Amino acid sequence: MSELPDLYLPAAMAGPLMDALEKRFVVHRDNPPPSTRAIVGGGSVMVDQALLDRLPALEIVSINGVGYERIDLDAVRARGVRVTTTLDILTDDVADLAIGLMLAVDRRLAFNDRTVRAGGWNVPLGRRSSGRRIGIFGFGTIGQAIARRAAVFASEVLYTARHERADSGYRFVPEIGALAEACDTLILIAPGGDATRNIVNAEVLAKLGRNGVLINVARGSLVDEPALIAALADGTIAGAGLDVFADEPHVPEALREMDQVVLIPHQGSATVESRTEMAALVVANLDAHFAGKPLLTPIV
Repeated sequence: MSELPDLYLPAAMAGPLMDALEKRFVVHRDNPPPSTRAIVGGGSVMVDQALLDRLPALEIVSINGVGYERIDLDAVRARGVRVTTTLDILTDDVADLAIGLMLAVDRRLAFNDRTVRAGGWNVPLGRRSSGRRIGIFGFGTIGQAIARRAAVFASEVLYTARHERADSGYRFVPEIGALAEACDTLILIAPGGDATRNIVNAEVLAKLGRNGVLINVARGSLVDEPALIAALADGTIAGAGLDVFADEPHVPEALREMDQVVLIPHQGSATVESRTEMAALVVANLDAHFAGKPLLTPIV
């Protein structure tokens, strides 16, 4: 029998992280045994009371990502299970992608690329990105990084968050409906979960308006997807750039057929640099835990 501890890996992973885990653990992709002491997963990994009851030996959940809204934090605290993330590493890459999607939608880059590849040349005019009012929903580490980049383009940067940051230099708007009404481009970077589920609904999209653009680099659950499809189809808003979706990896056909929409397969942290550093941090947190040393990036 192996002396390596058992680890549950519910997400598909490969490369350096997988290699490092297989050297340190007996990795279970399905049906983890009760002796499982660690879980490694992406930002959508679920750890609820039912799973904790199945895994009485669980000690640590190391998230290879930023989100942890599907982890029952009260339950893991009660059990003494530790939780870590790789938040700070991916901040710049997610912020870069948000701005990239904004530019891609405004200047119709994906549609123009398809047109040229198909032998065409004449395309509709794009939209100027500079001088727009850019609203950011969620103003944590990544939201603030997006704001710094957006300020280069924007006539004004606005944000909505749980609390105002008086030192930010940007205008605080208390709720998302007012934010949508006050901005031209609305960028989502708030956590998922029940508190934000479908928070961008038909009413918010109507307030964003016919020249408005929605960018989502947060979670697909923030957007009422049927309402978004309807708003795009009838011109309620001008366009959208989406890195995340309600039922990944399934993307509605209606979105895939729209030329004013840019679609990315959940690539916020998907750079060689980020993924390499994230893998190293996941492993470093696991090594520290099993060596009895302080965790590097704990949230619990």
